[in-house]
Amino acid sequence: MERRRRVGIVGAGPSGLLACKYVLEKGFDPVVFEAEGDVGGIWSHTIASTRLQNKRSTYRFTDFPWPESVSDVHPPHSEVLAYMKSYASHFGIYQHIRFWSKVVGIDYVGESFEEMKSWVVWGGSGKPFGSLSPSKGKWQVRVQDVRNSSVEVHEVEFLILCIGLYSGYPNIPDFPPNQGPEVFKGKVVHSWDYSTMGSEKAAEFVKGKRVAIIGSQKTAIDIAAECAKANRWGISKMIEFYLRWKLPLKRHGMVPKLSFFQDVSSCHICMLPDKFYDKVEEGSIVIKKSKTIRFCENGVLIDEEGQSEPVVEADVVILATGYRGDHKLRDIFDSPALQKTISGSSSIVPLYRQVIHPRIPQLAVIGYAESLSSLYATEIRCQWLAEFLVGKFELPSVSKMEEEVSIWERFLRRHSGGKSRRACISNIHIWNNDQFCKDMGFPTRRKKGFLRDLFMPYGPSDYTGLLAD
Repeated sequence: MERRRRVGIVGAGPSGLLACKYVLEKGFDPVVFEAEGDVGGIWSHTIASTRLQNKRSTYRFTDFPWPESVSDVHPPHSEVLAYMKSYASHFGIYQHIRFWSKVVGIDYVGESFEEMKSWVVWGGSGKPFGSLSPSKGKWQVRVQDVRNSSVEVHEVEFLILCIGLYSGYPNIPDFPPNQGPEVFKGKVVHSWDYSTMGSEKAAEFVKGKRVAIIGSQKTAIDIAAECAKANRWGISKMIEFYLRWKLPLKRHGMVPKLSFFQDVSSCHICMLPDKFYDKVEEGSIVIKKSKTIRFCENGVLIDEEGQSEPVVEADVVILATGYRGDHKLRDIFDSPALQKTISGSSSIVPLYRQVIHPRIPQLAVIGYAESLSSLYATEIRCQWLAEFLVGKFELPSVSKMEEEVSIWERFLRRHSGGKSRRACISNIHIWNNDQFCKDMGFPTRRKKGFLRDLFMPYGPSDYTGLLAD
């Protein structure tokens, strides 16, 4: 097969680094487009108190261990970012990255959309580079230099989107007419804006102010802890929150509606900052559980049980309400037809093996399958994709892939309580890894000895040297 084909990769976060490393090892010519000035993705835009949610031993590259100097079980974000940079340097990835290069649009050219709809197998042949040799289909990538706003168009034969779920497209709630942020006399920011301020500016922004945080997941909790540290006071609206059997949830009215299994299945669990509930007990963090939020001049109105529209007075409101990663993915496509195709008919992005859209050729998406072991879950997808690119295996028919996507979607909805837009694989990640190993022709039993394989937990080290099998 031809080598040195041009492969474009959008994003130099953990997914983009892994994608570049593995396609480079297979002899391709990768170019990574990164809007920032260094690697790391979301790890370069986190608040000061953010730590790794996983244990360090479960969040690592399979062939690049953490340095001995890192001893924390849950390292701070600065050490995670340093680990990412070391990985990129060690494997020679930096020289393939174009920094300050923001991808503002992509378009598939050479094959009409009508032709694509008629294909029985992916790309017309089931192969990575289209139905013809050389393929007439290419991806055109519009790239803006963020320093001077100039735009260039690059052409690649295969495109890998590693644009992430947690940046760029804030999820802003809908508010009733005349009861949104516009009536509030204070300042309203999204958590993304807060995290990009940097530690010192963020601390100054909330210092001496009454801060209301709208949200319930990890970012909301971290920001609440930081505000309490800066002011000894804060307030957060928490919904469907953490482990009821371990924390004083009932006392603070925070028992979640979903079961623990459903929370794990939808990746809706998190590690609390140190002494979080101590701050709640002492009053420096006040928790309010509310079905609705509305703004007034002096703060926010909440629908708290037993009270009639109590006002939470605030000077600053931070919306820790997450991101719309599905919209971010949709809007990178220039073609309305491809925008509609990638979005699918439901709220879950329809990807085979959480990587390939059955009807969009010469393109892969990495990083849209969440897991409590996300780094090596991402790594095995990049290995699978690299093996596909060199012809190690072929994809099933389009109809078969769509059938499997539908089965996967029904599973997600059933086990996440219908609450998650994301493809979370947390409670089946070993089974999921087995499917990738089978596709690539590798053994699914990774441990030495039957009893070890049966009773010992699987982790990144079990997949070290996978492509050498």
